[in-house]
Amino acid sequence: MDLGLTDKRVLVTGATRGIGRVTARIFAAEGARVAITYQSAAGRAAEVVEELGGTGRSMAMPYELRDPASITAAVDEVERKWGGIDVLVANAHWFTWVDPDTAPLFEDVPPAEWADLLRANVDGQLLTVQCALTGMRKRGWGRVVLLSSVTAHHGLPGSEIYSASRAAVQGFARGLMWSRGGVLVNVVAPGGTRTESLERVDPAQLARAERDTPSGRLSTPEDVGNLIAFLCSEANGNINGSIIHVAGGR
Repeated sequence: MDLGLTDKRVLVTGATRGIGRVTARIFAAEGARVAITYQSAAGRAAEVVEELGGTGRSMAMPYELRDPASITAAVDEVERKWGGIDVLVANAHWFTWVDPDTAPLFEDVPPAEWADLLRANVDGQLLTVQCALTGMRKRGWGRVVLLSSVTAHHGLPGSEIYSASRAAVQGFARGLMWSRGGVLVNVVAPGGTRTESLERVDPAQLARAERDTPSGRLSTPEDVGNLIAFLCSEANGNINGSIIHVAGGR
C-alpha cells in the first residue's frame, strides 16, 4: 500500500530511542522528510539524523517539554527550514518505571513531583500540538498522533500521576477532533513494548506480563510505529479522534 508519505514533512518528538526512533525510521523508509527532537542526547540525535538520510532529509532540534520557549523554537525551526509541518507525532513524554511490588502510596508522593510530570506530559504536549496546528490548517491538511498509554485505562500500581497525564491527552484529542480544517488527530496507546526502557525490568515481571497478554507477547516498537505511520498518512482518510491500543489485546 502506498501511504502517500513521500516528501511529507514529519516531526517526531523524543526520537533518539525506543518507539520514537523506530517510528522516525519508518517514516523515512516511506520517503518522508523527518525532523526529530532530543532533550539532552545530542550525539545520539546526530546518529539518528544519519540513519534517516542525513541533513538533506532530516534534522534534529533540542526540546524540553517543561520549557515553552524550547517547544516553540523546535517547531519554528522545522517551519522555517522546510516551509511547514504536515505530520506531528507527539511522542516525547516523561516516564519512570516503577516496580508495582514496591511502588509508593500516592499520599507519599510529594506534590512538586507530580507537578513537574503533569507540566511535561500535558502542558508540553498540548503546546507542541498548538504550535504545529496553525500551518496545517492554513494548508488544509495535517495529521497529528499523540502517544498515550494503556495505563490511562487499566492503571498500574504507582502510576496514578502518569496515568492521569496519559488520560489528559486522550481527552484533549477527543476535543480537538471536532476542529476540522483538514487535520485528523488520533491517539496511540502502547502497552508493554520491548524498548530499551524494559532492559531494566526484572525478566520475571516481563514473563508475567506476557502471560497476562491475550496475544502472548509484548509489543515491539515496530508494531507501534507502523500504526502511527498509517494514521499519519494519505491512506488514512477519515480515522479521527480514535484511541487505539497496541497492547496485544490488553
